[in-house]
Amino acid sequence: MIKEIKAKTMLSHVPGPDGWFGLKYNMNLYRGCSHGCIYCDSRSSCYRIENFSDILVKINAIDLLKKELPSKRVKGTIGTGSMNDPYQPAEKQFQLTKKSLELMVKHGFPVHIITKSDLVLRDVDILREISKTYAAVTFTVITTDDKLAGIIEPGAPPPSKRLKTIETLSRAGVYTGITMMPLLPFITDTEENVKDIVRRAKDSGAKYIIPVFGMSIRTGQREYYYQKLDEHFPGLKTKYEKNYGMRYQCPSPDHARLEKVFLEACDKNAIRPGMEFFTPCKKEQPTLF
Repeated sequence: MIKEIKAKTMLSHVPGPDGWFGLKYNMNLYRGCSHGCIYCDSRSSCYRIENFSDILVKINAIDLLKKELPSKRVKGTIGTGSMNDPYQPAEKQFQLTKKSLELMVKHGFPVHIITKSDLVLRDVDILREISKTYAAVTFTVITTDDKLAGIIEPGAPPPSKRLKTIETLSRAGVYTGITMMPLLPFITDTEENVKDIVRRAKDSGAKYIIPVFGMSIRTGQREYYYQKLDEHFPGLKTKYEKNYGMRYQCPSPDHARLEKVFLEACDKNAIRPGMEFFTPCKKEQPTLF
């Protein structure tokens, strides 16, 4: 179900420094997501989203951005995609992501996008324009197996399509990479999967991979995730309960070995294990480091 709502503000300040993506501001144009990923942390009760399958569209988002963007003294990177996918199917109708990117071009703001969707290709020309300052598009890829992805990410485009989209963006000159997170314990946390993600990333033109060798589980998210484990991976919930109990951080039992394998694979494939950030200097000229 899609519902239109009104937001009070759009840009929230990211307590820095952000070591993951180099963000200064965060922006969520939608609440809820139709990709249905069984592991999504945004289902956690702490976020107070009653039904994560309902898509709440912040219908006044662009009007708010028109006021907020000129008021920001520091033109730091604006991130989107942490609480939902900004290119989920609702974006085809409402085009809030596209319109917000057009405003970032106008006001000279850098951007970082996390997505699983090839719909981002619709906006490739806008992203190329933002790239004159700084633009990065990061695709979540936690398995290269389309069949498995259809179980754990049932509403999202398959990994094969994401990798092809990375290739298209990379050829267009857009800085593009992968978040290999989360790696689901006892499901996607294998050496073979890690090596294949790195190899396929390199073949697709990805410039970086950001990994997490495990997952987080919180109240609200835990119940949904365990329900899906019972549905698709019978007996695995018991293994989680035995290994993790009610803990928030759930690292892979092989996380140390997987990290070593990952770094060796990145070195072999000449791909960066982490991304370059935009940093505004005194004259607000972009500096990559």
